Amino acid sequence: MNIHTTPDGTVAPSAAALPLPLPQQLPLQPSPVSSTPLTRVSLAYVHQRFNLYLRFGQPEHTVQLDHWRRCAVFKPLATFCRVRWQANDHGTTLWQLMVLQAGTPLNTLQRLPGVRPGARLLLHTEGELKVRAVLQQIDAIEAQGIDACTVAAAYWGTLGNRLAAWTAGPSSAPLQMPAYTAERHAAALTTRDLQ
Repeated sequence: MNIHTTPDGTVAPSAAALPLPLPQQLPLQPSPVSSTPLTRVSLAYVHQRFNLYLRFGQPEHTVQLDHWRRCAVFKPLATFCRVRWQANDHGTTLWQLMVLQAGTPLNTLQRLPGVRPGARLLLHTEGELKVRAVLQQIDAIEAQGIDACTVAAAYWGTLGNRLAAWTAGPSSAPLQMPAYTAERHAAALTTRDLQ
């Protein structure tokens, strides 16, 4: 065994005599259990000026960033609704509602302001009349005892398409919204269980 002296004067075996560690197998991809991607959604409230809030959704946890801002964190495939209301000295300037689904590593996500890394956009509408119509639909769904987070994604798409096709005006027909019934919900849950 080769022995040499270290700078502090102690005697240590040479590095050539020490056994080399065995190379470790490194995983090619991170384990899905250890690195579950979470979706972070920014929320904010400024009295009588700005309100960015969740209408429904079950975040894994919420982080209070400061007096006005917080961040909700969602697990993959969680469905939630974010509403944005904005005003100035003369009144309301913006109504916006989005129903979103948090993504998984294999999903294609849409990049949205305040949603990191992105989400699947199920419904998007703007304007007071359309946003209030969707809020009424959500109230009607919850009045039946159905959690809005479990509503079928296809329903939100249908609702969004109906809203996009509707135009307000004196000659336009009243807005007819498709109802989400308990039977439709049971069928959606059965289909989800079969997948």
